Amino acid sequence: MATTSNIVSTKKLLPNQKQLLLDANITVFDKDFIEIKIKNFELVNVNQNLIFTSQNAVQSVLQHPKCGELQGKNVFCVGIKTKEFLEENGSEVAVYTDYASDLAEIISLIYADETFTFFCGNLRKDILPNTLHKNGIIFNEIEVYETNSTSHKIQTKADGILFFSPSAVESYLKNNTIKHETCFCIGETSAEALQNKKVKNIVIAESPSIENVIAEVIEYYN
Repeated sequence: MATTSNIVSTKKLLPNQKQLLLDANITVFDKDFIEIKIKNFELVNVNQNLIFTSQNAVQSVLQHPKCGELQGKNVFCVGIKTKEFLEENGSEVAVYTDYASDLAEIISLIYADETFTFFCGNLRKDILPNTLHKNGIIFNEIEVYETNSTSHKIQTKADGILFFSPSAVESYLKNNTIKHETCFCIGETSAEALQNKKVKNIVIAESPSIENVIAEVIEYYN
């Protein structure tokens, strides 16, 4: 009989996502280790192009009463899910990449004469704004959501832990330690947050999506 592996997910998974793991003889304990709070913000001084690096920012902007004024602007984004979400809501995505560093490079090389507004959260990484600033690109930032920690103490023994953001790493480590568990990360920034804590056993998804993280887990344990 195959042995069962136990994993902790720092994000609540959808029933079909959990089922993929259960079918592979992997039990999962899932909790949200962060919560997203939509902020009140002014939709003013918006430049000709829009930048989104998360679905949370898109969600927040869509809820703004003046979001219709953004129709027709070019959109640049990070992540296939963010791209799909934008397109479902009528936006035309000019460029999308898997990582903010790649997007910053493309903007700097090809769109340096244009102006941008970056819709972000309170814990946004510096890489994109720093690169744009270094290359003299005109842009501003509007903070549209905040990420808060909702840490939980994990009592069950885990073989692996799933991380979907650097802030979830920080939240997990508030009440738990990582010893021998294998950590499965949605992308490089989550992995870097773990490496900064001297965690060694890290597996990064081939491209950043929840489904790809699950695929890595199934391949690893089977």
